[in-house]
Amino acid sequence: MSTLWNWKSAALTAAAATSVAFTTLPAAAEDSTDPVKIALFDWTSVNLNAKIYGGILEKLGDSVEYPTGDYLSSLTTSLTNGDVDVALEFWDTTAGEAMAASDATGQTERLGPLGPDAKEEWWYPMYMKELCPGLPNWEALKDPACAAAFSTPETAPNGRYVGGPVTWEGFDDERVQALGLPFTVIHAGTDAAMFAELDSAYQRKAPIMLWIYSPHWAPAKYEGEWVQFPEYTPECYTDPAWGINKDMAYDCGKPHGKIWKYAWAGMKDQWPMAYKVAKNYTIDTAELNKMSGEVDLDGKTIEEVAAAWVDANEATWRKWAE
Repeated sequence: MSTLWNWKSAALTAAAATSVAFTTLPAAAEDSTDPVKIALFDWTSVNLNAKIYGGILEKLGDSVEYPTGDYLSSLTTSLTNGDVDVALEFWDTTAGEAMAASDATGQTERLGPLGPDAKEEWWYPMYMKELCPGLPNWEALKDPACAAAFSTPETAPNGRYVGGPVTWEGFDDERVQALGLPFTVIHAGTDAAMFAELDSAYQRKAPIMLWIYSPHWAPAKYEGEWVQFPEYTPECYTDPAWGINKDMAYDCGKPHGKIWKYAWAGMKDQWPMAYKVAKNYTIDTAELNKMSGEVDLDGKTIEEVAAAWVDANEATWRKWAE
């Protein structure tokens, strides 16, 4: 009787262990042993999302790599040929044309929205409004006195506008020309440099006008406003006859919209579990802003912030893999 009981007990233990193993790795056995290549770009939130997603896959039994790519060209190069398997942030505000071109290849798949709504536009601290009281209306920027208030020795008498890195495009040089703004566009070398300049200027109440985007911690930390340009429509970027300037395109503000996830078209067959997690992956705006601030303001590494999210949200991401 004792021997029979021990045999049954051992069998049940083994079965339970097998069940736990399948619960821990719900579909990893279906995935290729090749690493899933998750794109990194040149701003904090996209790399946080990449490391969170990669951390989830590692917990589920996949291996991952993090190639650094070019934001816009990756949509029609590395994502179409499988050099990158998944990328988690393409913004309607800057990547609309590139996404349309990528969709047309049939070699990528738009996996759905990340969650937060995207906004990017010219932004100024509220203390600058005293020197340019017509703001936030964009036409106030045409006043030479207003432009001079935003000038620096290198741009005077023109105002100085700090645009994003050139890889982000955004068409600010074209916008300045089309709307006749007496501003000089200076492109920041990196995302971090742009916000370091904002912080320095804000502390000194120095003049600054720059590209601010949301989701991001900056609009919550600093009191300011976005410039209100003529509302974007697709025709503004493609038809010079549209809008205020009948001879030039880009005479409007930046588009607003969603943030999209993309995958190489072959991902779903090679890594079906990783594909399922990417399709289901979402993040809350406030949560993403908080984590970005922990990296950019508090000095934490992207890896430690991402790992903390993965550890704290296991119940959520395990459902994504089901």
